[in-house]
Amino acid sequence: MTAAPPGNVGLTRAKPVRRLPSERPLPPWLRIVAPIAVGVIGLVLWVLWVDVLGAAPRMLPSPFAVIAEFIARWGIISEDMLITGTNALIGLAFGTLFALVLAGLAAAIGPADQMMAPLVAAIAVVPIVALTPIFNTMFGASSQFGRIAVATIAAFVPVFINVLRGLRQTDPVHRDLMRASAASASQTFRHLTLPAALPHLMTGLRIASSLAVIAALVAEYFGGPADGIGTAIATYAKSGRAALAWAYVLGGILIGLIFFLATSLLERLVTRRPPV
Repeated sequence: MTAAPPGNVGLTRAKPVRRLPSERPLPPWLRIVAPIAVGVIGLVLWVLWVDVLGAAPRMLPSPFAVIAEFIARWGIISEDMLITGTNALIGLAFGTLFALVLAGLAAAIGPADQMMAPLVAAIAVVPIVALTPIFNTMFGASSQFGRIAVATIAAFVPVFINVLRGLRQTDPVHRDLMRASAASASQTFRHLTLPAALPHLMTGLRIASSLAVIAALVAEYFGGPADGIGTAIATYAKSGRAALAWAYVLGGILIGLIFFLATSLLERLVTRRPPV
């Protein structure tokens, strides 16, 4: 037998960790190019289906006709976008506020958590189409409050669940360390609990922003004032003006993108770590 060299006794070479393709971080340029490429491919297929093959249904117009209507009617479309976006923003703000208060109570008080768990589960499964007519009847057909209430409920659930999970992320050993250091409750919350819960809050806010826009838009289909993106889509689709209806759909998509980008930027700013 041949003895191993003294310098290598007890040493083993660590094997490199191989990551799956789904676990490897994407290069920054691909994160921008990929969605643009998907959009271009979808637009090309749309043009081929409608303008080249002519096999699309009557209510699916050419994308060029949709863009032309969107530009020509930008004045009225932007007004309806502002109404829908305002309802979604107010609902997002109220839903986030209620979720923060109730999640804080559930994390601090055990019985409160047990009482709110079935309530939140029930709110999560209530369909928007069932609530909107009831709210419109309760608060009047000329009030926007019913739409705001629906957006508030839609935004409440994801923020509550994520914040409650974040408030429970702190390890007991860290809390014991803060207690041993004679830290007050406010200091523990500011230096330990809040930093742990903040990323979860931003994730819930990003999800809730899209849900609030969808809820506010869908609520406009079921009564209330004769304004907003959803009302216009239903009106022009029923009257056969497909290009104008799709132009309003494009307006709704822009609202959702604005909310998503704004919350994503807020998440990046809030969770960015300061340089050491």
